Amino acid sequence: MSEAKIRLYVEHPLGQGQSVVLSRDQAHYLFGVMRLALGAPVLLFNGVDGEWLAEVAEAGKRGGVLACVAARRPLVIPPDLWLMFAPIKKARTDFIVEKAAEMGVRRIVPVQTEFTNAGRVQRDRLQAHAVEAAEQCGGTFVPEVAEMVRLDRALADLGDRQVMFCDEAEVGGAPALPDVAGPWAVLIGPEGGFSDKERARLQSLDQAHAVALGPRILRADTAAVAALTVWQQRLGDW
Repeated sequence: MSEAKIRLYVEHPLGQGQSVVLSRDQAHYLFGVMRLALGAPVLLFNGVDGEWLAEVAEAGKRGGVLACVAARRPLVIPPDLWLMFAPIKKARTDFIVEKAAEMGVRRIVPVQTEFTNAGRVQRDRLQAHAVEAAEQCGGTFVPEVAEMVRLDRALADLGDRQVMFCDEAEVGGAPALPDVAGPWAVLIGPEGGFSDKERARLQSLDQAHAVALGPRILRADTAAVAALTVWQQRLGDW
């Protein structure tokens, strides 16, 4: 069997000898676009059973079957980190979700703030972007993309989760984070920043920690990547 060059996320149990029935879209991609033939290798993962090497057992224009051959890598679950962000323009929101999946978060939560420009998000589309990012970067885990929720409700649901919130009103410099183990969330505000009411609510939370991301004001999508980098280097698994 030649080396597998395609990774595919499937919503199906994976194990020795397990057969995986492909959807029409998956079959079209593998056999119509990538031109795979019988016996061709494919790497599979489902976010639960790790990564498995499979081979094409049946191939058709509208369907197909893959057969699991051998386990390749175990499931690697990222740190218990959420990314909470105010959605922006469509392409830049897609970018945030893709990079969050690549950089190792467990959950992605769009939040509605007072200055959020986007009125709604298409959760299924964003979840598909998270899946594609995991396929491309070699991940074995796919973060859940939650439905958009109001910021006050999202904060009320945090429990004892620590929050690093990025506030352009803070003085620039190296972000200072307490060395606290356990679950965390990174919160990125909208392009217009947090309102005074929202900032006061965040500052009233014992587990909330305001940080600046250097001396320059960053775009929301850039800030998301920068903030996740800071957290992963200080408290994560990098």
